[in-house]
Amino acid sequence: MLRDRYGQQNIFEQIGTVSIAMEPVLMELDKLLDDDTVLAAVKADLGQRYARTLRLGRPSTPVEVILRMLVVKHLYGWSYEQTEQWVSDSLILRQFCRVYLEKIPDDTTLLRWANEIEPDTLHVVLAHVVELARQHKVTKGRKLRIDGTVVETNIHYPTDSTLLADGVRVLSRLTQRANRVLKGVATRGRDWLKRQQQAARQALLKITDLVRRRGERAAGALQAAYADLLKVSQTVVEQAQQVRQQLQAQTANTSRGLVQQLTTFIPRVQQVIGQTRRRVMQGQSVPAKEKLVSLFEPHTAIIRKGKWNAPVEFGRVIWLDEVEGGLITRFAVLEGNPPDADQLGPSLDHHQSAFDQPPHLVAADRKVFSPQGEADAQQRRVKYVAIPQPGLVSAERRAHEQLPWFRSGRNWRAGLESRISLLKRRYGLRRCLYHGHDGMERWVGWGIVAYDLGTIAKALTH
Repeated sequence: MLRDRYGQQNIFEQIGTVSIAMEPVLMELDKLLDDDTVLAAVKADLGQRYARTLRLGRPSTPVEVILRMLVVKHLYGWSYEQTEQWVSDSLILRQFCRVYLEKIPDDTTLLRWANEIEPDTLHVVLAHVVELARQHKVTKGRKLRIDGTVVETNIHYPTDSTLLADGVRVLSRLTQRANRVLKGVATRGRDWLKRQQQAARQALLKITDLVRRRGERAAGALQAAYADLLKVSQTVVEQAQQVRQQLQAQTANTSRGLVQQLTTFIPRVQQVIGQTRRRVMQGQSVPAKEKLVSLFEPHTAIIRKGKWNAPVEFGRVIWLDEVEGGLITRFAVLEGNPPDADQLGPSLDHHQSAFDQPPHLVAADRKVFSPQGEADAQQRRVKYVAIPQPGLVSAERRAHEQLPWFRSGRNWRAGLESRISLLKRRYGLRRCLYHGHDGMERWVGWGIVAYDLGTIAKALTH
């Protein structure tokens, strides 16, 4: 049975002589989270876990506790294990999370509940947080600055050889589990699978060694090593396909689960085999959008932003809108690596919807510039559009970009770079530790919600 909250208590009163109080920022944050709109949005998702979650079963961890512990986790950049430990050890955090003297939910419980919250809900929560900022006059939405950044997925550096070795390992493991379910029906058993894994490892080590060498002899040996690895990979795929067919005749839940996992991973390994053959054996250039760079995070994109310290990144492009007062009002997880200029329109649309008026000033870097985008912003009644034009510019454009308001807007935009750095260092947006596209949205959403709530709370203490 899903509960909303525990009966309200004040544990500071119960410990008598010891004087304990929350810090001012935490006190303001406590008031901001004491909001039934946010609670109702989260409860609606948690209530979908099972058909009768809202009415039957053992009493759950209250929704309020789950919400506040997730905010604390992302506010301080803790893991689930650290969140459980430090909330349990702190009377102040027990009071803030409204768990009082009850048992703290363990890290696996908190993670399980967190995965029930839909990404769309976090966009709703963020919109309500922005509305709270307006009510408390933290921002008026007169200025808007926009930019994108990359949040990495939690994968190792992808090469065709390591991906093929991953595929052999994963399919061998699933096939071995299937053999135990089939009880000897499979034609090839554990020893054969171990030999295939060993052959894949040997081929991977040989490729790693040959990559460091140069010359025609090394190139020929490298291609031969890749051929060996491709042969092993294809053989394991064919065996996995046979085992899947045999499992489909079974009715046990274990069989259905293994069939689902094999159905997920077999096409991914086949895609890696295909792209390796095209690139290594046939000498073709495989476009980035056609490459698979992770068997476990297939939504990962190959992103080139032209940075000297990170010429190629593997993750997702996150687009951020920020208004004065330091509040992030919108985030979007983009597909692939789209042009930055395409994001100006959606950012202005969202700002109009959130603040019922266009921004007085919009600022962005030169990658966002396009003549059509600048004209569109002016049509939307944006008075000042501070987006530099890339490349060679006319004398008239150069004079326009030297106007005091343009220079001021361009300088203000640079502050978003430091905001992105803060979100990466403090709020976890450097690397996503959740899985899948929805996991990326959850990870980024919670980080930004926690950041915005902290920003509003700090503003209210001054």
